[in-house]
Amino acid sequence: MKPFPKVPHASQWNTLLERCMTVSVEGRVRAIRGTTIVAGGLPTPIGAIVRIQRRQGADLDAEVIGFDGSTTLLAPLSPMDGVSQGDSVRLHRTIRTVPASLELVGRVLDATGTPIDDRGPLAPSIRVPCDAMPVPALDRPPIKRVLPTQVRAIDAFLTLGYGQRIGVFAGSGVGKSTLLGMLARGTAADVVVIGLIGERGREVLEFLERDLAEEGRQKSVTVVATSDTPAPKRILAAKTATAIAEAYRDAGKNVLLLMDSVTRFAMAQREVGLAAGEVPTTRGYPPSVFSMLPQLVERTGMSTKGSITAIYTVLVEGDDANEPISDALRGLLDGHVHLSRAIASRGRYPAIDILPSLSRLQTQLVDPQHRLWARELRALMATYQENEDLINIGAYTKGSNPNIDRAIMMRDSIEAFLSQEQRDIIPFKDTLAAMQNLVGPSKLANAA
Repeated sequence: MKPFPKVPHASQWNTLLERCMTVSVEGRVRAIRGTTIVAGGLPTPIGAIVRIQRRQGADLDAEVIGFDGSTTLLAPLSPMDGVSQGDSVRLHRTIRTVPASLELVGRVLDATGTPIDDRGPLAPSIRVPCDAMPVPALDRPPIKRVLPTQVRAIDAFLTLGYGQRIGVFAGSGVGKSTLLGMLARGTAADVVVIGLIGERGREVLEFLERDLAEEGRQKSVTVVATSDTPAPKRILAAKTATAIAEAYRDAGKNVLLLMDSVTRFAMAQREVGLAAGEVPTTRGYPPSVFSMLPQLVERTGMSTKGSITAIYTVLVEGDDANEPISDALRGLLDGHVHLSRAIASRGRYPAIDILPSLSRLQTQLVDPQHRLWARELRALMATYQENEDLINIGAYTKGSNPNIDRAIMMRDSIEAFLSQEQRDIIPFKDTLAAMQNLVGPSKLANAA
């Protein structure tokens, strides 16, 4: 693997220099409107970081989110207790950057890239911009290599490739975090970058110790912004995790980016957009949310140097898979994995509902035999689901339809195949062998 460069590439320097302001800019706090701070005399660009010198308390960093006449709207990155009218506001940084180095592996960072674990400060390293441009469309190599996850249900029916982007759609408490931990430990990636956006505080340590475990933490960088942090910091955490993943990709590595959840990123942007005066549209989401989602997602994927395989969890409100954020992300991603509350209530984990789930690239990645096995098993599951009510009430008579008879006979075997313990690691070749045993050689010969 290529080492991290000691300095950014010349093109990166040019981009940074073009966006820098070389003069000192200072203003004053004029008012507070809800969750925003209004400053006067502060001609700074959108996205810049300013520092408010509070008379009571330490300095407070805030992000420029808009303008209103001669005033500038600021979103604080920390609680704004102690801010007073007339407090000095100075431009601190026109470009948000985060550290990127091999020393980040195994560390837990906050949204600004500052360590929050007990392993000391980071060594000096290069810094990369949090808001970067995506790889141009014509510079993206096609996705051709299978990425084994060692989660049997995904490898069999939703096969992923290096550089693919998928969403895990589920309501609360259905096993999203557990599945992410399995993917982090089992997926064949050089580095795993995890963004925990808007999580409950108590769940962070639980995820690190229980779901991720030591073997997962040894190859992971975790960026955390809990639900009690201000909305701009939750947005920044998602961008920070993506920027770190981009830095590893540009160093020639294959990166797995896990973000839990992109829905809370959208909710944070809704807070900021409404505070800045945007007009709410569908379910209260302003237009900026639906423009920021593709900007975030398109930064991942393949490049000529490496790859970022991105898995975003999507919190489905009220188990409604067609709510606005879910619907928008389905069109942006290369596949979707649905977790079912009904399946989880039966005690089968991971609770992946295979029939509505899809990997758009599976047919391009796997060999014809694998496609045939997956199609046959999907057909059996669909047949059983279509006739489940008749079967459960005893209205179906055995022998009436051979396809239904086979679906009933295979039901328990397929359920056992889809079930997997949290700590189980199942190699890709073992998954293929199990699929062949389920389908059977006679059926394959007839299909061929």
